[in-house]
Amino acid sequence: MNSQPLVSRLELAARFAASPWARRYSRDVLGAWGLTPEHIDTVELCVSELVTNAVRATGETPGEMVPRIALTLRYLPAKLVVEVADGFREPPIRREIVSPQAENGRGLFIVEALCKEWGYVRPATGGKVVWCAVGLE
Repeated sequence: MNSQPLVSRLELAARFAASPWARRYSRDVLGAWGLTPEHIDTVELCVSELVTNAVRATGETPGEMVPRIALTLRYLPAKLVVEVADGFREPPIRREIVSPQAENGRGLFIVEALCKEWGYVRPATGGKVVWCAVGLE
């Protein structure tokens, strides 16, 4: 990799179909950047969890304009940063206890287990950006 970070951004409608599109996009971009298949799989899983959370947080309202979310991938020395922006200002909630029968609620546990670090910021323009950093070493 050269010394300049590589950045790629994709804007999506905040619909549940966004997650498969984001995963495919991530695989294509990361493959073009030369990441290993193992790292691509890890990043793809993180992308899927963060995009799904953003869609759920934003919510779908029939008949209204569809909100947008944005996925940004940043290839930096020794790490890949995934950022998912949405228009919902509330922070992400990592549940302490999730029932084995629950169909959701494990996303941030998965992200936390796979990443060096994760967090969120509230940009001045509104909404929030949830991010995670996947180590590439």
